[in-house]
This record gives sequence, structure tokens and C-alpha cells, in this order.
Amino acid sequence: MSCSSPSGSEEDDEGIDSYRKGGYHAVRVGDQFSGGRYIAQRKLGWGQFSIVWLAYDTRSSKYVALKIQKSAAQFAQAALHEIELLSAVANSDPSNSKCVVQLIDHFKHAGPNGQHQCMVLEFLGDSLLRLIRHNHYKGLQLEKVREICKCILTGLDYLHRELGIIHTDLKPENILLFSTIDPAKDPIRSGIKPILERPEGNLNGGSTMNLIEKKLKRRAKRAVANISGRRDSMGGAMQKSERSLDGIDVRCKVVDFGNACWAVKQFAKEIQTRQYRAPEVILQSGYSFSVDMWSFACTAFELATGDMLFAPKDGQGYSEDEDHLALMMELLGKIPRKIAIGGALSKDYFDRHGDLKRIRRLKFWPLDRLLVEKYKFPETDAQEIAEFLCPLLDFTPENRPTAQQCLQHPWFNIKSCSQNEMTSESNVEKLGVGVSNLKVGK
Repeated sequence: MSCSSPSGSEEDDEGIDSYRKGGYHAVRVGDQFSGGRYIAQRKLGWGQFSIVWLAYDTRSSKYVALKIQKSAAQFAQAALHEIELLSAVANSDPSNSKCVVQLIDHFKHAGPNGQHQCMVLEFLGDSLLRLIRHNHYKGLQLEKVREICKCILTGLDYLHRELGIIHTDLKPENILLFSTIDPAKDPIRSGIKPILERPEGNLNGGSTMNLIEKKLKRRAKRAVANISGRRDSMGGAMQKSERSLDGIDVRCKVVDFGNACWAVKQFAKEIQTRQYRAPEVILQSGYSFSVDMWSFACTAFELATGDMLFAPKDGQGYSEDEDHLALMMELLGKIPRKIAIGGALSKDYFDRHGDLKRIRRLKFWPLDRLLVEKYKFPETDAQEIAEFLCPLLDFTPENRPTAQQCLQHPWFNIKSCSQNEMTSESNVEKLGVGVSNLKVGK
């Protein structure tokens, strides 16, 4: 839906093997869709179910994002579900002010690999994940974090309270800026004229050859980066500092409704990307809008620090899920026994007392202390962030604030008096990812 991946990796390409019957549709620059209304310009990204291309809408003279679903029946059905949700989003937001991506059009396109459901969405910019990478994983200025969080919460409030939709996969990758970080990659700001005809020499093999060439170039870049990284570590090179985000529009929208559902019509037990998954999903205790609020808190932390809040791994004698629950407890305290033993999968992880079966020793590190001691936040900023985020990380889902309540939180009215001091101190090398290295004696 953007200059970044819609739901897949933002670094690897989709590979050529999936361009087959039931799979992706091979698109070439200048290809026409929907009776010539939309003309393909360049590929933006890809996901497990679809590819996304920048296209030019000849009717409105605007650039759009063209999402082309794989053609197999299960992918077509998933696309129809997403179209249903996005249509509800668009129909109830005619002013396009709710910070959720807008569906413009949808149609079917017949190709050599089958019939593909296509969605036309407004063109947006880079994902928050790319913004974090652009800033060298150093964490954004708190004023920027607040502005971004307001947009996300506006979108969630609209989805939850007005539409009854649970996103179920909120994460930095699924939140897109209004425009690109690099103006040269923005089709409007760059001043590049749209391609209206297929360039000469763009034969049928073009898409496949481009993928192969890109893969070779990417491997070469990684090899150079690995060599450079070894030199840096051996020579004690200066660490990259955060970049200035001045001039970057950090307004953003919630995107990718491929896994979303109506609150009253849920169809999947396992939802959410691992690092942003709520405890009730791991334990299969049932879920509601509050799972999105948990994911929002994880995302806000990542924006502020550059690190994931939870990055679980499996280990000797324990699973990734149990490690995830242990990380949560180290940060937030012990899970109440009623919650710990109340899920369909609770017996896999907890004994009858509500203690983890295989990870017995935990090292507790509360959020405010983590922000001060590891990320060098000033005491006041750390306390204010913790007061905002900790209620959203309540183990009891019903206790988490709603998006509407979060928008009224005093944290959004605070000016960070020590922001410059904090960011300069935070240039020291980070000691791992999130709170993933806290446990001892597993």
C-alpha cells in the first residue's frame, strides 16, 4: 500500500516461484488494469497474499496503490473479506480524516496465473518500521512519538468504537506515513511524469529478470555491509547517531486489513505478529479490541526507543511462547493467577498456582527503570511514558484503556524538557533488543 511492504519483509523480494497458477500476477511497467484506468508505474512491496504496485489513475490524474491478490481461491476469499472491511471504513469516513487507509476501487483482473482480486488504495508513504530504521534504531524524539501515537489512536478509536473492527495485526510495518521519507521516492514531490505506455523492450521476462537482478544486487550489498560491520567492530568505529527528522511529515494511517475482523464475527484464534501479541492470545483466553491496545503500547515503546519491547526466543527446555510470557512478567510483574490459568492453553505454560512451569527465575525490571537505566531517559520522561503505557499492558484485558480514553491522557499535553539531553545520551551502544536479555538461570 506504500513504498514499503504491505505485510511481508521489507528487505527480501517475493521470489519468482510464487509467480505461477494460483499465485502472483506478473506486472510490468505500463501494464493497464480495469479497462485502462490504472497504469502500473513501479512495484511498492509485497506480502504473503499479494503484491502492491504504484499505479496512475487516468480518471482522477492521481497516483494510487494497486494491491493485486494471489489468484488461488483462499486468497480471493481473503481479499473479499478485506474489501468488505475497507468498504465500511471508507463509507463511514467520507472526509478521510480518521487515520485509516482509504479504499478507492476494487475489481477483478484476469491473467495467465488466474483471476486476481484487486484493490485500489490511496497512495501513502513509508512504514513506521522504515522510519525507525531511517533513524538507526535510536528512538524518535518524544514530540514525534506523541504525534504518531495520536494518529494511531485516532484510527483505532474509529475502528473500535464506530465500526466494531479489530485490526489484529497492529505493528510499525502496518502503519504508513502520509508521504515518503525521501522526497525523490514520492511520485508527486519528485516531479516525475507518469508512465502512460509500456516502455520499449519491456518483454514478458522483464519481471522475472528484475527479481533476479535485484536479488544479486542485494546479496552484494549485504556482503559489503558484513565486511564493513566486521571492520567497525574491530576498529571501534563511531556508532551511527539518530538522524534529524525535521521536514518529515510523521502523520500516519493504519493499513493492511488482511487479518482484521468484526468483533462480533471472529474467525482466527491465533492473531497478531509475535512481538506484538497480547497474553490472552498466547493463552487462548478469547480476545476483543484490547488486543490492539496491547500492540499499540508495544509499537509506542518501539518508536520511543528503537527496540522491540518483547523479542522472545525459544531455549533449552522452554518454548517461544513461554519465554514471551516470562518477558512480560519481568517487565510488568506476575500474571494474576485467574488470568494465568484461565486460557485453553494455560496448562501448557503454568502450574495450578499460576507459576511458569519451566522458567522459574525471573529478573524484574519495571518499565520506568528500564527506560532510565538502559535507554538513558530522564527520570521525568520515563515516569510519564510508563504512566501512559503500563495501563495498556495490563494482563487483564478489560482493564486496558480504550483508544478514546488514551487520546485524553495528559501525556499528550506534555513538553519534554530534557529531550535533547536524552537523545544525546542515548547514542551509547544498546545492550540487546527490548527486554529480551533480562532472564537469568533458564
